[in-house]
Amino acid sequence: MMQQLWQRWHVVWITMLALAPIVLLAIAALTRLRVRAGLDPVTARRRSLAEVLAVAGTVPWVWMIMTPVRVPPDFTRVYLIPLSDLRVQMIQPIGFIVPQIVGNLLVLFALGAGAPVRSAAFAAPWRLFALGAACSAVLEVVQHLFVDGRVFSVDDILVNALGCLLGGLATRRWWAKAPSRTRPLAIAPR
Repeated sequence: MMQQLWQRWHVVWITMLALAPIVLLAIAALTRLRVRAGLDPVTARRRSLAEVLAVAGTVPWVWMIMTPVRVPPDFTRVYLIPLSDLRVQMIQPIGFIVPQIVGNLLVLFALGAGAPVRSAAFAAPWRLFALGAACSAVLEVVQHLFVDGRVFSVDDILVNALGCLLGGLATRRWWAKAPSRTRPLAIAPR
């Protein structure tokens, strides 16, 4: 199983590994810019890490799901009923099930991990799930319309959204806080 995964996706992982120094430089540069703009260093580093790693952790998975695959002509390409695609997957060999489910969980995991750290607007589980579902729906439509051999599946949207939520929950300790909305003190007229 691992050998087949490596044969199929080694270019993606070697490329991402080769880009690691650029990712580190981007984090350092963004942090430096934010500190110069007046943000405290801890918050600057946290936001920069969240942004860059959300992108760098999502790109390889999107690259993989946007790669054409060969399928038999009678292959079902659209699953609109929730859990119907997962039901079909569960009768496959374990070497198919594990990469399929784990891969779908990981597609938006990094995005979910970074989004609430970067912005308090995403610092709620339902918002992370909604972000994951929206991004996944876009990816599924693009796959269906433009990538040969790929499936449009409501289940993929649900599993990707769950992965986004799990990513966010993994970083919950560092979620951004909404700015406090305190009212200015009113001065009584004399």
